[in-house]
Amino acid sequence: MSLTRKFADFLDASPTPYHACENLSLLFAAEGFTRLDENTRWQLEPGKKYFFTRGDSSFAAFVVGERPLEETGVRIIGAHTDSPCLKIKPNADKVTKGYHQLGVAVYGGALLAPWFDRDLSIAGRVTYLDGEGALKAALVNFGRAVALIPSLAIHLDRSANEGRAINPQTQMNAILQHAPADARFADILLNELQQAHPEAVEVLDYNLSFYDTQPSATVGLKDELFVGARLDNLASCFLGAEAMLNANTDVTSILICNDHEEIGSNTDLGAQGPMLGELIDRLVSGDAQSRQLTLRRSLMLSVDNAHGVHPNFADKHDDKHGPLLNAGPVVKFDANQSYATGADTAALVRWLARAVEGREAIPLQSFIMRADMRCGSTIGPITSAEIGVRAVDLGIPTFGMHSIRETAGVSDLEQMASLLTRFVSVTDISL
Repeated sequence: MSLTRKFADFLDASPTPYHACENLSLLFAAEGFTRLDENTRWQLEPGKKYFFTRGDSSFAAFVVGERPLEETGVRIIGAHTDSPCLKIKPNADKVTKGYHQLGVAVYGGALLAPWFDRDLSIAGRVTYLDGEGALKAALVNFGRAVALIPSLAIHLDRSANEGRAINPQTQMNAILQHAPADARFADILLNELQQAHPEAVEVLDYNLSFYDTQPSATVGLKDELFVGARLDNLASCFLGAEAMLNANTDVTSILICNDHEEIGSNTDLGAQGPMLGELIDRLVSGDAQSRQLTLRRSLMLSVDNAHGVHPNFADKHDDKHGPLLNAGPVVKFDANQSYATGADTAALVRWLARAVEGREAIPLQSFIMRADMRCGSTIGPITSAEIGVRAVDLGIPTFGMHSIRETAGVSDLEQMASLLTRFVSVTDISL
């Protein structure tokens, strides 16, 4: 199966961070990685491979190297499982003019306009009571179009194409159905939950999101473009996973996919939380100086999508730094360190991308924002500051970042997979 097809299957089966973590867990378990429980003491063995989750929405897989950590350091690939979306409010029911609607809360910096007139489904995690009164949790995915947010006809708003603002509180309540007199989303959700969990008797709470049911696809006359939801940043999670499955067991490597990047990472599940630091503590057997020596020899690739230069808005990019789709992965720079890349870490990535011993060169591009615009941020500088590890930010160039449907280059997916595989294969990344 081609990398693109595998990625499409993963993406379509992962409408929420919970589902992404479940699918990553299934993938690594099938490839011989051992699942660990954070509530137990671990007995880690050199050359062995492991994974674990936290909160069901953050994921980590790692290989314990056969060489001493103080000699090799750790190769870290960082990504995030969350994407901007519309979440369902706790008390979401609303009946207007005979329509049963659900109120939404905007998660992250979502582009709102593309959410109109899409075939929407619902997925996430539900906490419930069973018939014995036990508290349980389960993933839910309606898996079919059950809602929509219709646009207002232009005849009723002639200024619609003149930059009209969108109010998510009043204009984006999703329609579920013609409202019966006793319309309650809790009842609908319980019924859906009981299809897979008949023991459920009461829904106590949920974390649910809407998502677009249109599947991922390749487009273009030569199928050179890949389009789908949540490319930011499940593309990096998937490509990091592909690399980790081929990691060199001589050295220790980690794939860490945190939740909550889109809202600042300042949570127990985010990159500013303790998950990665605690994993490193478990890996390093020795005193504080052993940990420090390990981190001094370590490097993190913070992999998050980059802005490809849009042909209709080319003036939004610096003339010398407009990455093209299908022209290679992007190394991201920011003078104010919103990206963690430095000259030394960028050089290491360029070294990895070079052609050696019959291995083809991987083309790289550079991105920096216009001097009169601010860039976004990533987990790179956050992790670098929290853990004390060198880092570089990179990603595949995309169109429509934070839209309900984003676009990337098929070749870039393959090139990034190759670059990350090289990273977890080399034995020396010292500089």
